[in-house]
Amino acid sequence: MPTHEKLLDLLAPAHTVLLTVECQQGVVGTDSALPELADEARKSGALVRVARLVAAAHASGAQVLHAVAERRPDGRGANRNGRLFRAAERLPVQQLTGSRAVRIAPPIEVADEDLVVRRLHGLSPIAGTDVDPLLRNLGCRTLVVTGVSANVAIPNAVFDAVNLGYDVVVPGDAIAGVPSDYTPAMIRNTLALVATVTTTQDVLAAWKRR
Repeated sequence: MPTHEKLLDLLAPAHTVLLTVECQQGVVGTDSALPELADEARKSGALVRVARLVAAAHASGAQVLHAVAERRPDGRGANRNGRLFRAAERLPVQQLTGSRAVRIAPPIEVADEDLVVRRLHGLSPIAGTDVDPLLRNLGCRTLVVTGVSANVAIPNAVFDAVNLGYDVVVPGDAIAGVPSDYTPAMIRNTLALVATVTTTQDVLAAWKRR
């Protein structure tokens, strides 16, 4: 675990952005297309911790950016080159542009100053989206990655951010995946090799001291 001094430097609000990944109604909400993942995000407390981090970022002056995955009703531009994409087309809840499914899920509160980036393709909330140029224009050096899923989108986000030169912080208790024992194993054996892994409480403490 990083020292408090290291976290204070990494998480200075002036150069830190908090990224929430797919924390939307149709993924982690009560009417999720992926009820097992939604249940894990809630049961583990990860979704509540994301909400606490968002509120703390607002209070400290750190920028918040919400990454949302959606699709057009006609499916144009969406990937079909993998089982995951083809299965998504058959789900009873679709992440359609403009629908309730792509709204940020409670208890996370979206502020006027938050940025929302929506993507129609791919597995990553960063690659091929506006996220990187927005982060650079914001003067971001550290990206705090939260949300779902630890199976796919979270590792994609972490790897992409590291490859682009950002310092990445992962509050391990503010991400979720399925099954429940997969997330800690993935953090320990994969994300910890490239990111600073910490806890929600330590991030909150660093921002509070600011």
